[in-house]
Amino acid sequence: MKRSILLVEDDASIAMVITAALEADGFGVDRCDSIAERDRLLAGKTYGLMLTDVMLTDGDGIETLGRVREAFPQMQVIILSAQNTLDTAVRASDTGAFEYFPKPFDLEELVRTVRQAIGSSGSGDAPEGPEEVAQGLPLVGRSPAMQAVYRMITRVLRNDLTVLILGESGTGKELVAEAIHQLGNRAAGPFIAVNTAAIPAELIESELFGHEKGAFTGAHARHIGKFEQASGGTLFLDEIGDMPMQAQTRLLRALQSGRIRRVGGTEEITLDCRIVAATNRDLVPMIAAGQFREDLYYRIAVVPIALPPLRERADDIEALSRHFLARAAAEGLPRRQLSPAGAALLARQPWRGNVRELRNFVYRLALLARDEVIDAATIEPLLAGESAAPRAAETDEGPADFAATLERWLGEANPAPGTLYDAALAAFERPLFLHALATTGGNQLRAAQLLGINRNTLRKRLAELEIAPESVLHKN
Repeated sequence: MKRSILLVEDDASIAMVITAALEADGFGVDRCDSIAERDRLLAGKTYGLMLTDVMLTDGDGIETLGRVREAFPQMQVIILSAQNTLDTAVRASDTGAFEYFPKPFDLEELVRTVRQAIGSSGSGDAPEGPEEVAQGLPLVGRSPAMQAVYRMITRVLRNDLTVLILGESGTGKELVAEAIHQLGNRAAGPFIAVNTAAIPAELIESELFGHEKGAFTGAHARHIGKFEQASGGTLFLDEIGDMPMQAQTRLLRALQSGRIRRVGGTEEITLDCRIVAATNRDLVPMIAAGQFREDLYYRIAVVPIALPPLRERADDIEALSRHFLARAAAEGLPRRQLSPAGAALLARQPWRGNVRELRNFVYRLALLARDEVIDAATIEPLLAGESAAPRAAETDEGPADFAATLERWLGEANPAPGTLYDAALAAFERPLFLHALATTGGNQLRAAQLLGINRNTLRKRLAELEIAPESVLHKN
């Protein structure tokens, strides 16, 4: 009875549409809406495939799949769900299901997948049993755009394939890397993140591969590099598109050989870490321009995951905002609620800085709002203050070119001879420091970490520029 299908779905309209489509394709379909009825039908008939929803009339359809897979190992399973979270996608993957479809789904794609599953029934190894799913998953959103991301994440959890996460700044690339690590086979190992663009080319080998004592001036002791630190876990190479060309060559050599050697050492060390890379750059034109190695690109982009910008997942903005309000309260800020009108207003904003910009804005709302419920009237003044500085350098054609901005500043400021460098540095640092302080809520230590400079250096420059960190919180 290979072409017999059991459909376990409590939504009558969805069940009717699926049944009609499958029967039109030549399949026989039995339908039920509960776990108890599912088990009764399975006991009396052999099915080639089962389609099951998650939330059924008498319980969670995934929780009981373990015993179904044990009793009917040759029957393929496809999971359908309106609970479109990463948690659900991972739970579906852990059952060994043939495929997971978040609702709403493409009916033609579902029918194609059923054909594939029926064709592969009985040809594979027995699926692994369900595993405990990690809690506190870092990604939020149920939009169709995020469903594609969740499905890609679940495909790499049970292997060590190299992943390249692509997305604009602020979209949450490191969160995806953390999810892959946290939910995958290497969760018990360390998660080591390194900003490859911030490492000078001459130090890249020492930082990534380590060095022996006396390998060079200043090497007073053995240093264990990032690859060794990540042993047994995951190494996250952030901003790899900005990595110097010389460093790219050295990284490629390590990835190709699977071994490294500390600077000044003779021992070859076998790599034992998963590689996840990320970039906000479009690497293909950079390859054509000779700015990024093509062979390195194919080495790291085994599984590319494209993160959508927030403007393409506006449906998630309300959920993200409420999530950040809860996070803010957990971190000591006043507990706030978001009104429907306030959520709608936030959803209409462009959020050019993506999820990071939304997070910072919501934290600022939590801090500055006078009432427990944040409504549109509370949000509008802060949005007006936000719109001035970040957009001031834009024209009808888009963001102003940095060199053009410098030329305009030179014409307007007209610094005296001999003062050009100091004046330009101050003009550049002031908005940069204000941005860092606003992002970190005035916390100088975190602002220095964000900027990548020493805290004492930041404090010294703030004093010289007469910037009071506490005033940043009250700008609006």
